[in-house]
Amino acid sequence: MQIHLAPMEGVVNARMRALLTSAGGIDRCITEFVRVTNQLLPPRVFHRLCPELQLDGKTPSGVPVYVQLLGSEPLPMADNAARAAELGALGVDLNFGCPAKCVNRHRGGSVLLDEPELIHNIVGEIRAALPKHCPLTVKIRLGYRDRSRFLDVVAAIVDGGAQQLTVHARTRDDGYTPPAHWHEIAPAGERFAIPIVANGEIWSPTDAEKCLNDSGCNDIMLGRGILSRPDLALSIKAAQAGDGYQDKHWQQIFPMVRELFQDSLVNCAPRHVGGPVKQWLGYLRRHYPEAAGLFEEIKRLRAPQDLQAALLDHQQAA
Repeated sequence: MQIHLAPMEGVVNARMRALLTSAGGIDRCITEFVRVTNQLLPPRVFHRLCPELQLDGKTPSGVPVYVQLLGSEPLPMADNAARAAELGALGVDLNFGCPAKCVNRHRGGSVLLDEPELIHNIVGEIRAALPKHCPLTVKIRLGYRDRSRFLDVVAAIVDGGAQQLTVHARTRDDGYTPPAHWHEIAPAGERFAIPIVANGEIWSPTDAEKCLNDSGCNDIMLGRGILSRPDLALSIKAAQAGDGYQDKHWQQIFPMVRELFQDSLVNCAPRHVGGPVKQWLGYLRRHYPEAAGLFEEIKRLRAPQDLQAALLDHQQAA
């Protein structure tokens, strides 16, 4: 079983990919999307969203990173996919799943799930433009408003030449409201030979087992679940293998929070230094009571020195 890290826009950037892959258990990452309109983007755009291109396309711990593209124009998408490959991307992923209204209004993400013919053209043009050795993968939802065209979309992706498909088991209109409908992925796996990765609402090894059983998939993608519990991938793999695993406690996770803060001190403007840590604590508090307490302590702090002092006090008290 492979476990992939979801490309969560505004959350899972290169800093977070480095931290989460250092915890272990993740087999592949995907970048936040590169927005493609009608032109070939300069290399700096790809390097900004995927600085791992300077590290042979891998995170510092050696996990491959695919570059994700989002757009609706087949030829510009193909040109930019070819550029990503030229710059060293180990694979290209296409985003037909983003539910954000601002993205959908500009013909990007999940709104295209109502246009399987266009999806076929985009996938086909990109596959033809990429070197044969460069994998092309696609991420979708079950549909836009409803699930009526799900199998048509999968057929378009398969016929277009993609090598793998990830399905978030909800429609765009479902948003992130539980449950994820893993069982609705199964018909695609029964009908098409393409490997399918199941995604959505996997918070524990028990969820992962049920997801695999209901979807018929062999692989999964983790998003909010692994942000809430950084060792979730390790825990899931241990459970699948029948091995014992001791969940990491807060004292083992907190150094990662400190590392994120130190990175923010270097790379963020002073007024934004606390943003990444507060955002991550918002996820971590779901699993760690200590994270909830720390979030309450720092949520109103703005000055870098105040945040640093609060984190140090927390570390000494832990």
